Amino acid sequence: MKTDNLKEDAIDLATLNVSVLFRKYFVPTLLGMLSISAVTAIDGIFVGQSVGSDGIAAINIFAPMFMIFTGIGLMAGIGCSVVASIHLAKGKTKVARLNVTQAMAFVTLVALLFIAFMTAFPETTVRLLGASEHLLPLVTDYMLWYLPAILFQMWISVSLFIIRLDDSPRVAMWCSLISAVANIVLDYVFIFPLGWGVRGASFATAISTVIGGLIAIGYLLFFARHLRLIRLKMSVKSIRLSIRNIGYQCHIGSSALLGEATMALLMFMGNLVFMKYLGDNGVGAFGIACYYMPFVFMVGNAIAQSAQPIISYNFGRGLHERVYATERIALTTAVVCGLLVMGLFIGVPHVLVGLFLNPADAAAQIAINGLPYFATGFIFFILNLTVVGYFQSIEKVKPATFFALSRGLICLVPSFLLMPMMAGTPGIWLAMPVSEFLTSLAILGFHFVSGRK
Repeated sequence: MKTDNLKEDAIDLATLNVSVLFRKYFVPTLLGMLSISAVTAIDGIFVGQSVGSDGIAAINIFAPMFMIFTGIGLMAGIGCSVVASIHLAKGKTKVARLNVTQAMAFVTLVALLFIAFMTAFPETTVRLLGASEHLLPLVTDYMLWYLPAILFQMWISVSLFIIRLDDSPRVAMWCSLISAVANIVLDYVFIFPLGWGVRGASFATAISTVIGGLIAIGYLLFFARHLRLIRLKMSVKSIRLSIRNIGYQCHIGSSALLGEATMALLMFMGNLVFMKYLGDNGVGAFGIACYYMPFVFMVGNAIAQSAQPIISYNFGRGLHERVYATERIALTTAVVCGLLVMGLFIGVPHVLVGLFLNPADAAAQIAINGLPYFATGFIFFILNLTVVGYFQSIEKVKPATFFALSRGLICLVPSFLLMPMMAGTPGIWLAMPVSEFLTSLAILGFHFVSGRK
């Protein structure tokens, strides 16, 4: 009976209608992704209502590190998922299992190194992130309580790709949802009845992340259909081959890390520019926007990740028409989702800001006036993530990396420096939209040039 159920739940990537396939992946993936974003946003809402702007600022200062941790996990997750899906398409299940095990071993080692350094030098780390003397104790407290969960965060980032590729998108969804619900409950208990403030938010996030990580690793160890983790050989030759395979996986997924680094850079540059032109209230207003950005990012990420197993598998089988059909569906979904999210932020910014701060607050007023400008970039943001995900899925690393860099270092930093001088306060909010729009233009130009070739 159990075997029959597994057969019913299995997803045939080579023959099932691609629109049906995409829907089967997209709905649970989107719900799971949004629940991950909710973990961060709920922290901010509870902290804003209990501690105030200092609490929001403290968490926002640590947020770039959170994005880097996630980026490393996504890099390994996308890389091993693409490689493993191609091996599965060729019937090489054992090789696919080896690749996903190597990815999990890699992020485990990286996480332990991060934890060791940040535990040994907490104040140095926090100062490097830009904390002022006033915020130093709050940021340090938040970081130290969260540190043990870094390992589980990276496990989740990789495992969700593997679990979806293993024909279990619902398991991936429940892994994220259970973690999110746990975070909501623990946030409330630790911050309000117990009065732990920023420390409570960190502790709640850490515990919920550990819960999600244990579910994910438990599935890969004991319940996976095809991609169960295996024991790695420790001979010199095996270690050398593992390093080579991990390097190739990271090469494929490097643009995902660049995408997260772009988010981190967006927060870092935004903090600097808003502080320069609008002071502490400006930074507080930007902090609210930063709490909502993961939702937008996860919508684009969900589209890219839902299309990835379909595209990679059919690319490996040489079924190129199915590859192109899947990408057309993904791009259409990106446009629709981008318009919906943009409309929400333009239509009711006062409601969205009011979840964090009293709308009469000076920082809240800045955010209410600025979010509509900021939201004009969401459609390009989601489209660009979808296109970068497509290039990753077919192992075209160079264009994926270039466009990921374009969204960040190439366009974002100059936009933040120039737009305020050109358009005043609205220009600060428009820096991200301009950067994403320029990247979309570059993608369009690449499409026409490569199409002619």
